[in-house]
Amino acid sequence: MAESTAPLLDPLLERYLSELRIEGGLAINTLESYRRDLFRLQRYLRQHQLSIKDPVPPRMIRSFLASLKQEALAPSSIARLLSAIRGWYRFLVREDLIEINPLRDMTTVRRQVRLPKTLTLQEVTALLELPVRDRAEDQRDRVMLELLYAAGLRVSELVGLSLSQIDVNRGCVRVLGKGAKERIVPIGQTACTMVGDYLEHIRLTLLKGRSSRLLFISRRGRGLTRQAFWKLLLLRARRAGISKPISPHMLRHSFATHLLEGGADLRAVQSMLGHADIATTQIYTHVESSRLRHIHRRYFPRQVGRRRTRAENAMKRS
Repeated sequence: MAESTAPLLDPLLERYLSELRIEGGLAINTLESYRRDLFRLQRYLRQHQLSIKDPVPPRMIRSFLASLKQEALAPSSIARLLSAIRGWYRFLVREDLIEINPLRDMTTVRRQVRLPKTLTLQEVTALLELPVRDRAEDQRDRVMLELLYAAGLRVSELVGLSLSQIDVNRGCVRVLGKGAKERIVPIGQTACTMVGDYLEHIRLTLLKGRSSRLLFISRRGRGLTRQAFWKLLLLRARRAGISKPISPHMLRHSFATHLLEGGADLRAVQSMLGHADIATTQIYTHVESSRLRHIHRRYFPRQVGRRRTRAENAMKRS
């Protein structure tokens, strides 16, 4: 039977999740993932006549994790689940409901490092400098893409921007990110000029005398959804001659990667992206290292020499 989107949890679990939301500032999506993870544990323990609040032996947790592998869960999902459970048992110890955290000596599941997919600088340029059509929506779309890349925004942050969050005079945008954490990101002269022109002309055309607190609006005077923005991005990418799969988040990845390639400080990039942990930002250094290895393999003389030698040997044998 499929799990409910809002599984019924023990009241103490609900209290724990509430504390994570209020004190930990966790994003809604993260909390919902933790809810599903802890529901899995609660269901498993009930099948073994145990309560979620009971002290359990470490072997029980290992048995639970083994059952998840049979469900073909990705290593990243199991790692997140283990993190949720570890925090839950720390909470029980803190509340004096159990004496020992059963996960105290358990090692963390190793996550597979997946390098973020990015666009080249040439592809970004082709996308952002695509000639606009004589339609207010097309002109708005170009401004949205410019701002998305200029500030490394998430698509939800972009479509949710209000007028009060953008300051073209100071050249910055105030972003409300995950966990309601605020950050201020500079956007550069090009984006400032385009946003200023949009506010003076394009937005007024779309509004048709109506009012809205949102920065980017549809012809009906409403905000755009993430899905609508994704669709317009795909259409513009096709027009720009970009054939590979593309998503709004690729522009955020590209923003970070291109900054680091240009010599930006990792801490500065972390601040602009709104990452709580520097380790999250460090993934982009892997992208840069991967690019450098590719350049090394392609152009380093000894590599070229080995290829030339193999080619010469092949010619001699023929």
